[in-house]
Amino acid sequence: MYFGLSEEQQSLEDNIKKYLEDNASLDSIKEVAGGDSAKSADIHKGLLELGISGLMVPEEYGGLELDMLFASVVSGALGSGTAPVPYAGAYVMAPIALTLAGSDSQKENWLPKIAGGEVVIGIGLSEYVGAREDAAITASGNTISGRCLFVMDGKDANAYILANKAGELYLVDAKAKGISLTELVTVDKTRPSIELNLDNVEAELLPGSESNQEVINKVLDAGRLMLAADSIGASQIMLDKAVAYSLERKQFGRVIGSFQAVKHMCAEMAAELEPCHSMIWHAAHCYDHDPSQARLMACHTKAHVSEVGQQISKTATEVHGGMGFTDELGLHYWFKRIGLNRQLLGSPELVREEAARIQNFDQSPAGGQSKKEVGNPLLV
Repeated sequence: MYFGLSEEQQSLEDNIKKYLEDNASLDSIKEVAGGDSAKSADIHKGLLELGISGLMVPEEYGGLELDMLFASVVSGALGSGTAPVPYAGAYVMAPIALTLAGSDSQKENWLPKIAGGEVVIGIGLSEYVGAREDAAITASGNTISGRCLFVMDGKDANAYILANKAGELYLVDAKAKGISLTELVTVDKTRPSIELNLDNVEAELLPGSESNQEVINKVLDAGRLMLAADSIGASQIMLDKAVAYSLERKQFGRVIGSFQAVKHMCAEMAAELEPCHSMIWHAAHCYDHDPSQARLMACHTKAHVSEVGQQISKTATEVHGGMGFTDELGLHYWFKRIGLNRQLLGSPELVREEAARIQNFDQSPAGGQSKKEVGNPLLV
């Protein structure tokens, strides 16, 4: 039995990678990282023409209604090119949240616009995933107040879907009164995150999320799979670049790839990364077809890929020697991409703790700091 990508999925992956090679070169990424929002908008527009915005939107609302495996293929391709565009939050998590929990009017209003690439919806799940003492969302009637950290795809968004501690989801128009936005400075300059401060802001509850944690868990699982796939794409590029460099760079009259130590470094990276491709495919399959394993596989995949990605980004940089740290080579863009993905929607430690709870393992603390006591590792 063949277990892998279909011809359609491979074609979609190849088309996105080809588009990014032609339109999002390293020089373009440097411009975006330097603050060129027009360049980012141009890249985004071209990807919309390839259909990334409609992947997860039901057909009745103008979307393609594809599955999580298609979505993960796209995310991996975007990661390989460090694409400076919204995706995981705006085009995967948001349409899933609206489809599962939105009212008929909310679906009719927003889903066709998402499918057509007319709107971007940011996603803020920080309070549900890892609450901070000084950041909480409280609801009173039709308004919400509080602070939401690390809203994914929130910069220049038309609306936001925000979660409170109970997992209830609220839809907020970006033009509503009482919203102030702060762009967070993180290591990854290609995908900005924002912080929202809300003061009695008008909001709509997604009714299907009320007293129903299954909805937010599905949204969260989808986001974690997208981040894992993105990291796999970035890791594969770093590995490929390391191998190519080892076959070009000469030392002591020989290419460094002929030295046993360098061979081992590249072989170990390949051996660690190769099973991750199958892991993300299986996790995506479980998301759509095996609900009993879906949450556990999403947790395992996010945690494992985060660890593997961290090791590959480190080793690939070492293979390049001093060149690996230069902006000229640009390897650090993939390095930082993997680093931010590792923390968003839960670090490996937090996600493994969730996996333990899913399997009813001992939950007693083993000492150390609580989540509230640990500072935010993403701010630099």
